[in-house]
Amino acid sequence: MNAPETFTLSLSRFIRAPREKVFDAFATQAGLAAWMGPRGMQVRTAQVDPREGGAWRVELQSRDGSVVAVGGHYKQLQRPSRLVYSWQWEGENSPMPNVVTLIEVSLSEKDGGTELHMAHGGFPAAAARDAHQQGWASTFNRLNDSLDPRGSAGTLTLLGDARSTYTRTVRMALAEKEVAYSMQMCAPRSAELLAVHPFGRIPALRDGDIEIWETAAIVNYLDECFDSGSVLRPGSILDRTRCAQWISAVNGYYYDTMVKRYVLQIIFPRGEGGKPDRGVIDAALQEMPDQLAALDKAYGSGDFLAGARISAADLFVAPILAYLQFMTEGGQLMANYPNVLRAQNLLRQRVSFTSTSPQ
Repeated sequence: MNAPETFTLSLSRFIRAPREKVFDAFATQAGLAAWMGPRGMQVRTAQVDPREGGAWRVELQSRDGSVVAVGGHYKQLQRPSRLVYSWQWEGENSPMPNVVTLIEVSLSEKDGGTELHMAHGGFPAAAARDAHQQGWASTFNRLNDSLDPRGSAGTLTLLGDARSTYTRTVRMALAEKEVAYSMQMCAPRSAELLAVHPFGRIPALRDGDIEIWETAAIVNYLDECFDSGSVLRPGSILDRTRCAQWISAVNGYYYDTMVKRYVLQIIFPRGEGGKPDRGVIDAALQEMPDQLAALDKAYGSGDFLAGARISAADLFVAPILAYLQFMTEGGQLMANYPNVLRAQNLLRQRVSFTSTSPQ
């Protein structure tokens, strides 16, 4: 009788760290505790017996408090070039109960760092193999964060233009989350951007091999993945709804009126003779009082749009209002809305605002 077919997942990653450190990340308790599990999960406990036949086990806790455990036994340990160990999820509700798979890790020196290749084999079906691919990609991002001297800046790359309000929203979110990143300046519909964003809009985010596009999705991803810094999604249902409401309003109304048809029309005029089109500008100015009044009412006596602390909603609004207030007519309009001014003046004292000011 033929043996049942099994499936293998293969992944490679270059890590800017010596092989010995990468090896120890797989074979020491402190090493595993620093990176095991996808973004958004934390190691609750880790046990390691780094010898052939020795057991390893890790408990992973998600943001909602649920816990899942995985473990196995080391089959080979050849420091610093090779590890082989079994992998088995625990519990009937685990991703793949009662199935033992095998992981083979090879480490080779390359360009002052380490080329890691992993083969995770023995999956009973292609669907089970594919379900583990994104989890391992995210887990390797955390591995790289823990070993690369640049930290998460060696994994996270933001593609965009610092002058863009949407790019600044993401940069403010990264600052609020206290997450290091690399910035790649690129224009809309550039080849670099189209490689990540199918519609070529800025910004986009590359997290290792994971690609995220659209500002709201990027901010949500950052908030879900990183426990540090500010929490950008409010805690209560109503405050989360208000947050989503204002993000939608920015995308549907505020950006078009205040940026596209006013700020950009002045900075990059497209009217007759290369001058700003006053018809477009005046129409936008007529719409702004209603939009500013809605913001003024939402702020009331508070300082934030969705609850008692900063949220993603504030990060979407602030870059737009900063440009608006900089313009003569826009600044004159904003002077009529004291709640908006108070809230924005407070927000502009935050590091996330001052450190992301476009030149």
